[in-house]
Amino acid sequence: MLFDLAHPFADRFALFNLVHYITFRSGAACLTALAISLLLGPRVIALLRRIQRGGQPIRALGPERHLLEKAGTPTMGGVLILLSLFASTLLWADLSNGFVWAVMGVTAAFGAVGFADDYLKLSRRNSHGLSKRARLGCEFAASLIGGYCINRLMPEPLAGTVAFPFVKDALLPLGYAFPLFAMLVITGFGNAVNFTDGLDGLAIVPVIIAAMVYALISYLVGNRIFADYLQLHPVPGTGELGVFCAALIGSGLGFLWFNAPPAAVFMGDTGSLALGGALGAVAVAVKHELVLCIVGGIFVVETLSVIIQVFWYKRTKRRVFLMAPLHHHFEKKGWQEPKIVIRFWIVSMVLGLIGLATLKIR
Repeated sequence: MLFDLAHPFADRFALFNLVHYITFRSGAACLTALAISLLLGPRVIALLRRIQRGGQPIRALGPERHLLEKAGTPTMGGVLILLSLFASTLLWADLSNGFVWAVMGVTAAFGAVGFADDYLKLSRRNSHGLSKRARLGCEFAASLIGGYCINRLMPEPLAGTVAFPFVKDALLPLGYAFPLFAMLVITGFGNAVNFTDGLDGLAIVPVIIAAMVYALISYLVGNRIFADYLQLHPVPGTGELGVFCAALIGSGLGFLWFNAPPAAVFMGDTGSLALGGALGAVAVAVKHELVLCIVGGIFVVETLSVIIQVFWYKRTKRRVFLMAPLHHHFEKKGWQEPKIVIRFWIVSMVLGLIGLATLKIR
C-alpha cells in the first residue's frame, strides 16, 4: 500500500525513493509488525481470556505437569501473529506482486483451519477439534491451490520443476504433478510446526530463524545479479517475499514477548498451522523446498518422532520414545522446560547456518 502511494513521488523526493528498495521495506515491515504485536498484544490476550475463560484444554495424555502449570492459559494467540503479519505486509509489500498474494492466501487458509480447530476444542472443552479427515482435506485443498498459483507465476524454465541444494544445474521435472509436490511440502510443514508447538517459545523461535534464512534467500533469488553470482535459479518477483518474511520475523518476535516462559498466551493451531504453511509456501515460491528440510530440521525431527512412535507402537505395542513428539520425550527424561527449549533453539540456529551454506556450496 505504502509502496503504491509513494511510487509516484519517488523521482522528486529522496525520502519516497526509499520504498524502491526491498531492504528498506523489509526492515520497515519487521519493525511495523513488531510494533503492532506489542501494542495489540495485551488487548488481544485480555480479550482471549475473557472469551475462553478456562483457557486452552490441556491434553490428558500429555506430561502431567502441563495439567498444573499450563491450565488456564488462553490459546488462539496466532490471531495476534496473523494480524500483525498481514497488516505489515499489506503496508510495505508491492501488492501487484502475485507471489505475495499466493503466500498470504495459503497462510490465511491454514490460519482459518487452525482457528476452526481451536474453536471446536474450546467449545467442547477437550483436546479434540476438527476430524483428521476434515482438517487434512482443507489443508490439502488450500496448499494444492497455492502450489498451482505459485507454479503459474514461475518463469518457463522453472515451472513444474524441483531444484536441489548443493547442485547448481539439476532440475527434476514434475510437470503437472508439481502442485501435488507443493501440496505435500506446504501441508507437511504446516503440521510439522503444529507438532513442535508444545512448550513455551519452542516453535516460534525456530520459525523466526527459518524466516530469517528465507528472507535472505528470497532477496537473492529475486535479484538476477546475485542469483547468477551464487549460481542459483533466479525467480523474478520473489524478492518481495523478503518483505513478507521480515514481517513474519517481526510478528514472531512480538508474539514471543508474550509467549516467553511462563507464557501469557499460546499460539494454538491458529498460529502453528499458519506459520508452517507460510514457510512451506515461501520455500516453494523461491525453489528451495528441499532446503527447508534442513533449515526447519527441528520440525522435521519432531514430525518423524510422531510417525516412528505411532508406526512402531501399532506393530509391536512398544514405544521408541517415552512420549512423542520428541520434546515430550526429553520432558519424561527429567529435562526442565527451559533447557529443552533453549537447546532446540541452538540446534535451529545451527541448521539455519547450514541452510545458508547451501547457497554457496554448489
